[in-house]
Amino acid sequence: MRGNKQLAGVLCVVLWAASIGLGQQPIVYPAKGQTPEQQQKDIGECNAWATQTTGVDPAVLAQKAASQPAPSGPQGERVAGAAKGAAAGAIIGEIADDDAGKGAATGAVVGVMAGGAKQRRKAQAQQQQQQQAQQQTQQALATYNRAVAACLEGRGYTIK
Repeated sequence: MRGNKQLAGVLCVVLWAASIGLGQQPIVYPAKGQTPEQQQKDIGECNAWATQTTGVDPAVLAQKAASQPAPSGPQGERVAGAAKGAAAGAIIGEIADDDAGKGAATGAVVGVMAGGAKQRRKAQAQQQQQQQAQQQTQQALATYNRAVAACLEGRGYTIK
């Protein structure tokens, strides 16, 4: 039974440290002489309290971050743009000077250029969305970490 409690305490410490992020991991000092076992227990309880109080669950945030779709590559849109441009160019070329081949070639180049611009706009929008989501996640974690720190300070720990 004691081994399970220690394992649970270690797991809580690891989850808490992981939720904080690299480079931002606080130092928790047992200012009132708490034992390592008591410290693990307190950290686990403070993590649970912080989740309940803030509504932020670092495990859920990590899952959301891991499930973010990867940005799509530019190749598909360029090919589609070239095909559309070639078709339109062939029609215009045929009507204008009875040379569908020349019109198709010109249309394909224009289509690739248009597809590239469209892809860049889409990539910029995706990047903005990802940055906003990352910022929201960081803010939520900061709120959660402040709650954990407040709880631990209330239990006699020094947090730096």
